[in-house]
Amino acid sequence: MPTPHNEAQKGQIAKTVLMPGDPLRAKFIADTFLENPKQFNNVRGMLGFTGTYNGKQISVMGGGMGMPSIGIYSYELFTEYDVDRIIRIGSAGSYSENAKIYDVVLATSAVSESSYALTQSGFTGDETFPSEELNDRLRKAASDLGIHIQEGAIHSSDVFYRQPSDAKPSYWEKLRDERGCLAVEMESFALFHNANVCGKEAACLLTISDSFVSPEITTPEERQNCFTNMMKIALEMAE
Repeated sequence: MPTPHNEAQKGQIAKTVLMPGDPLRAKFIADTFLENPKQFNNVRGMLGFTGTYNGKQISVMGGGMGMPSIGIYSYELFTEYDVDRIIRIGSAGSYSENAKIYDVVLATSAVSESSYALTQSGFTGDETFPSEELNDRLRKAASDLGIHIQEGAIHSSDVFYRQPSDAKPSYWEKLRDERGCLAVEMESFALFHNANVCGKEAACLLTISDSFVSPEITTPEERQNCFTNMMKIALEMAE
C-alpha cells in the first residue's frame, strides 16, 4: 500500500535501492544507466524509478536533505516495501587534503551530534555503521571498474550553515583530528541507524563536491550530472 510519502505499490520497488539526496540525480541515474525505467513515485517531487542494470532489477529514489528526510524514506522502504539494502550516493565536503574534489569516499562509519537515533529508538551512541558485507562488495566493484576510492569515517551534520566561531581548533578540525572524519554530509548516520534497527543493510558512497581545506567547488549541475563514478560502483554491485 502507498504511504503518505510514497505512492508506489508493493512489488514496484527492487530489493536494492540507490538513494541520492537530489531527486533530479535519481532521474539522471534512471535515464542514463537503467533499462526500461518506470517511475514509481512523485509525491512531494521525490522521484523514484525502477529498471534493470545488466539484467538486474534496481531502484533509485531521492532521499532529500538531512536526517529527518532520509529517515522517513529509508524507514518506509525497509518496513513497507521490503527493501533489503540501500546505498546512499551523495555529495560531501572534504575535511582532509587527502579527499579531493571528485574523489569517491566509502564511509566506514558515520559520526554525529544528532539526536535522531536517540529519538527514534533510544540509541545513545554518536556513531553508526554500515553493512560490512555491502562495503566489501562496493570495494570489489570499485576494483573491478578500476576506480580508486578513499575510505574513512564521515561526519553526518544536522547543520549546513554553522554560526562562525573563532575557536581553535575549529569544530570540523576536531572531528577530523579526534574522530578521523574525512568529510561531512547530512544523512548517513540516520540511514545506518534505520538499517540496523530494521535488520537491513545500508552503505554510503560519497563524491567530494567542495572542501574545507581547498578553494575548489562544484556547481549544482555538476553535482546532479557528473558524479558518475560512485553511481557506476553502486550499480555494479547491485543484486
